[in-house]
Amino acid sequence: MPKIDNDKFYTSAIEKFGSTARGVNWASRANQLLRFKELTKYLPKNMQNYSLVDAGCGFGHLYHYLEKKSLTPKRYIGLDSVLDMYSIASEETAQEIIYLDICKESIPKADYYLCSGALNVLTKFETYLFIRNCYNASKKAFIFNALHGEKQSETYNYLSTKEIENLAKELNVGSLKYHHNYMENDITVIMSKKE
Repeated sequence: MPKIDNDKFYTSAIEKFGSTARGVNWASRANQLLRFKELTKYLPKNMQNYSLVDAGCGFGHLYHYLEKKSLTPKRYIGLDSVLDMYSIASEETAQEIIYLDICKESIPKADYYLCSGALNVLTKFETYLFIRNCYNASKKAFIFNALHGEKQSETYNYLSTKEIENLAKELNVGSLKYHHNYMENDITVIMSKKE
């Protein structure tokens, strides 16, 4: 069972804050942008030659960030399992947004998979499924951020460096890199395929 009701967790935030960073339960827009900056550091500059899936796309804010940074991919697909997010992202990005559960359903192939924040409220098992499915569907790399540390929480899911390394080993990841000195309790992970 999920630690919390995913739909209720996000729907109540949407009702309170609308399609803003707070509406997807980020502490602030500044925190959201810092995480986006960290994620996109590891993308090639010529993203117009590559496809990208935004796993847990929320309102599509990452798509707009990519546009502003001249990193718009050849093809962008957003995936989300919250109906309100799917509807808003479809309207606000005018891109292909698919309503599905990444842990349970088949997902499209793409050169790069990115995920910002969607792992934070999953159980450990769901996190494993989510990472496995996104990594396997990526042709080049899966880049994600997550809460980092050994903390135990009733609501949030924290990943330790050891758990990330063990998971990468199980998935036979070609190259594993991570960075965690940009924000307290946060880590950005780059799982690249073998060249």
